[in-house]
Amino acid sequence: MHRDQDHGQRKATAEAPLVLDTAPPRPLGFRDQAAFWSNLGVSLLGFSGAIWVLAPSGHAQLSLLAAITATVVGTLFGTAMLAVSGVLGTRTGAPAMAVLRGLFGTRLSYLPTVLNIVQCIGWGVFELTVITMGVEALTDGRGPHWLYIVLAGLLTTALTVWPLGSMRLLRRYVTVAVGVAMLYFSVQLLRQDTPPLTEGSWGGFLPAVDSALAVAVSFVPMAADYTRHSRSTARSFLGTLVGYSTAQIWCYLLGLLALLRVDGDSERIFDTFLGVSAGWLFFAVLVVREVDQSFANVYSTAMSVHNLLPRVDRRVLTVGIGALVTLLATQVDDFSTYESFLYLLGSVFVPMFAVTAVDFFFGSGRHGWDMSQRAPVRWLMLLPWALGFATYQLLNPTQLTGWADAWPRFWLRAQDLTGVHATVWTSASLFSFLVAALVTLALAPVARRRAVAR
Repeated sequence: MHRDQDHGQRKATAEAPLVLDTAPPRPLGFRDQAAFWSNLGVSLLGFSGAIWVLAPSGHAQLSLLAAITATVVGTLFGTAMLAVSGVLGTRTGAPAMAVLRGLFGTRLSYLPTVLNIVQCIGWGVFELTVITMGVEALTDGRGPHWLYIVLAGLLTTALTVWPLGSMRLLRRYVTVAVGVAMLYFSVQLLRQDTPPLTEGSWGGFLPAVDSALAVAVSFVPMAADYTRHSRSTARSFLGTLVGYSTAQIWCYLLGLLALLRVDGDSERIFDTFLGVSAGWLFFAVLVVREVDQSFANVYSTAMSVHNLLPRVDRRVLTVGIGALVTLLATQVDDFSTYESFLYLLGSVFVPMFAVTAVDFFFGSGRHGWDMSQRAPVRWLMLLPWALGFATYQLLNPTQLTGWADAWPRFWLRAQDLTGVHATVWTSASLFSFLVAALVTLALAPVARRRAVAR
């Protein structure tokens, strides 16, 4: 009896390993995963990001019905990818970038690892800046900008030192408070007049789907960092699917309603929430909750670095990365590239997920992936990933500026040479996924033979 109680206590207080090659504890159940992913599905950035669903770049504003439908479709597709990525972490017990050792080999896995480090740091900077914007909205701009960033950075870093404890804390306290705040704002906004559901266009429907999908997919290369601690694949999959999809759809619907109150001006969206009765109180809950976004990005950056430096203490990594993200956030205040950033992430990680999932379930993964430090390089797996990436860019060239102006021009010339041009009913995400998945499936017999030979 006492032995069972001691085991339960140890399980409840278990923490993530300090180095890469330690087996992870698995204390997280369905409620833990659902609460964690639902918190990540709600974001202050998501409220304003709903503008890219309501008015996709280069297209007329969608009707409210079209925007809602695009939100649901894009979120469900993206969350399905996210949930399957989480299953790989639960089955292997490895963090996300270490899982890719099985797909690409250890040394070649460093390529997506570096890309993921860059994107996680970028998201971390975005999130600390958004938290600060939220605090400034609450205080009418009073107080030093840098101080809010530093305080948010310190809280973020503290959470990463005890990641599993932080996830349990989110489930017990934060999720309920966020749910109450979201419900309150939903009631307040729905009580006001809304435009007719069908007033507007359906012309940019699939680009809008791509935008909602890209937000969910941005978490794909970090999903296994958390689901590796799940008790079972069923709890991992369902917790991720239900938690994240419900929260992001709800968040974007609130964002759409709020944007319509300010004529689509995303810079004034916080005014909508603060303008309702007692809105400041519930908005403050959402601002404080935003720290779990920055926590996830800093912690997953550390997990990615672990793939490169497997013996370095993760606490040292998270403290160092938290300090770096905080410093960068004090220097950045421009969100004009947010949409392009999302699409670039989608073009990289949507086809990579397709290759990973197909090879794991139908290719060499059926015989077990080698995820050791000496896993051999699998150059063949670069081919479907590259083809999927090229498909995405052909259909939706990322609009970079400054030193990278040549990038969109290159893909526009490629469109002319290949005769491939996007239409209003073309989805870059879905087409790139299909191309990468089908090419990987075609290569599966070769991949299995090579795996067996090794």
